[in-house]
Amino acid sequence: MNGVLVLLVIIAAIAVTSFAKRRDLQAPLVLVTIGSVASFIPGMPRLELDPDAILGVVLPPLLYSAALKFSVATFRRHLAPILRLGIFTVLATAIGVAFFANWLVPEFTLGAALVLGAVVAPTDAVSAVAVGRRLGLPNRVIAILTGEGLVNDATALTLFTVAVSAVVGAAIPVHPVVFFGYEVVGGVLIGLVLAKIVEWVRHRMYDSPLETVLGLMLPFVAYLAAEEVHTSGVLSVVAAGFLMGHKATDASVATRIQERSLWESVDLLLEMFVFAYMGLQLKFVIDDVRDQGLPVHHVFFYGFAVLAVVMAIRPAWILLHWLRRRVGLAIEPPGGSVELGWRESLVVSWAGMRGVVTLAAASGVPVVIASGQPFPGREVIQAIAFVVAVGTLLIQGATMPLLIRKLDLADPGEREREEEQVKLARAISRDAGERALVEFTEHPPEGIDRADLTDILERVRRSMRARLQAEEAEDAAEKQRAGALFDHYRRAALRAQREAIIAARDAGTLDDEVMRSVLEGLDVEEAAAEERVRRRRE
Repeated sequence: MNGVLVLLVIIAAIAVTSFAKRRDLQAPLVLVTIGSVASFIPGMPRLELDPDAILGVVLPPLLYSAALKFSVATFRRHLAPILRLGIFTVLATAIGVAFFANWLVPEFTLGAALVLGAVVAPTDAVSAVAVGRRLGLPNRVIAILTGEGLVNDATALTLFTVAVSAVVGAAIPVHPVVFFGYEVVGGVLIGLVLAKIVEWVRHRMYDSPLETVLGLMLPFVAYLAAEEVHTSGVLSVVAAGFLMGHKATDASVATRIQERSLWESVDLLLEMFVFAYMGLQLKFVIDDVRDQGLPVHHVFFYGFAVLAVVMAIRPAWILLHWLRRRVGLAIEPPGGSVELGWRESLVVSWAGMRGVVTLAAASGVPVVIASGQPFPGREVIQAIAFVVAVGTLLIQGATMPLLIRKLDLADPGEREREEEQVKLARAISRDAGERALVEFTEHPPEGIDRADLTDILERVRRSMRARLQAEEAEDAAEKQRAGALFDHYRRAALRAQREAIIAARDAGTLDDEVMRSVLEGLDVEEAAAEERVRRRRE
């Protein structure tokens, strides 16, 4: 039944997401809201997935896709704030929530409260990054939020493992700090080794569909292999994604185009499902609490209290660091890492939405401990985790666009630097192409007529110039505030070409096979144009 229900939820999530985008609404908020309401429909079956399935099937491709698109140089440049958020802010949140929950909730021991802290500590920046891109957040803020999302899950899940082991009585063979180091180093090494193997194999395949399928399998293999030897599956996936993304330029053009489209589709599919799944848990979380004989209103009061603490700790921690840096008490990291101003820090501090890792970890809390007694406060942990995940998404996610607009974080200097980099890239490309043509002229292949060679090279030169002129025309159109009209005319021209080719096929003038071949060329041209438009809008 779960399989059919999953497919129905995905179909419904696609329809809801389409509606939300047409109305310019935040799809995650709409999905969670509608899912929560739908959970109370009479006869609605419970969609309950094994936490290992969520962590092993949903999480790896999301992390891998983000790492593929994330520059290693950018990660290195923003390493200090990323690690500060991904490690120390997670630890501060977990410890703060643990002491507060231990004081507030009578069903908790300190160990169980620390389990709750680890469950609610990691953030999920998917919706924040999506909103930030659309509203023009500076790239450094987007980079820090993305990098944090790649690191904080590993920190939280390692802390979760240690805390659960302490509660159930399963001893960890080494000191927790050594265990954390083993998880980090082991996970990274496994991810890098597997990525190198996949890269080596792909270079010898010469088959784009097979290369794409092999790349699709990598995040799952990296996660499961790392978890099998008790290292960090999250960091294994991230390390594999970093390496494959860095080496993506070595792949063929067809493979790069296929993978880009594939991972965009996979990301969208999984994100829609995750947010719908979150909402659909509401009624059943309430039923679980009621079945244990616990007062529902008390448990949800605990949830909202912990939600308030979670939402307060992150801004307080980030503000504390910003103040320490202002008065000169913070240690400046080596390498010239760019620190954020107070407005950017405020946005980052408010981007504390929780997601799939929080729900999966809460579902993974054991039922009993080593003595056979029930895990203390298990149902309360799950209920609070649900309140925190949905509450941060609805409150912080809904107010994030307003905060970004009010702070007006657009950075003209960053835009100018991007334009300079684009001009530099085009100049490098143009000069390299001209040098190659000169080299071909000076050293022609044997047996070819000089006039034929000159004609061929001139056609190549015109083709290169046409591509560069098209890109420069797009930039000029944008500067003249006519970018939308430029895009409209370009799409209309491509559409007219496509329609004419199809009409000729339908009239019997063109063979179907020839039409398909010509349309593939037009599709590649349109895809390249759309990619340039997408980059410009971001």
